Amino acid sequence: MATRFTLEHELPTDPETFWSTFFDRAYNLALYLEELQFPAFEIVEQRETPAGLHREVKATPKTELPAAVAKLIGPNLRYSEAGDFDRDKGTFVWVMKTSALTDKMKNGGTLRVEPRGPGKLLRVVEAYSEASVFGLGGLLESSTEKQVRDGWEKSAAFMRRWLTR
Repeated sequence: MATRFTLEHELPTDPETFWSTFFDRAYNLALYLEELQFPAFEIVEQRETPAGLHREVKATPKTELPAAVAKLIGPNLRYSEAGDFDRDKGTFVWVMKTSALTDKMKNGGTLRVEPRGPGKLLRVVEAYSEASVFGLGGLLESSTEKQVRDGWEKSAAFMRRWLTR
């Protein structure tokens, strides 16, 4: 059974500026390598598509996991993420694949923004984590949810600072 959760963050910007920042290379490198302290982050591909934009990244996140989960996935968890931005719908949909338990874990979500007046919007993240590992699926899902929630919370604070500098 998958864990599904929604995160909402108010940001001091308009949708156009949000999306251009969200896909900006310098912003992403600063967010992942400096703010989130990932040991590795790389934008493998980012290209325009008829509907909007396609992006693929590879990353090694900084993780704090329960001992049972850390033992199961090993010391060097990495992931790849592929996502598509649909300009007409104003949504970014992504899927992540982990380097460990690749066939047993599914993670991803949808990101959208809702205008909230001049120079303000609500960023809405709807994410999921599903782990099909006997006896540890729930622990894997809750650990992943905690890491994802933490990352999006930190990214909201970072984007606020980035936009106001």
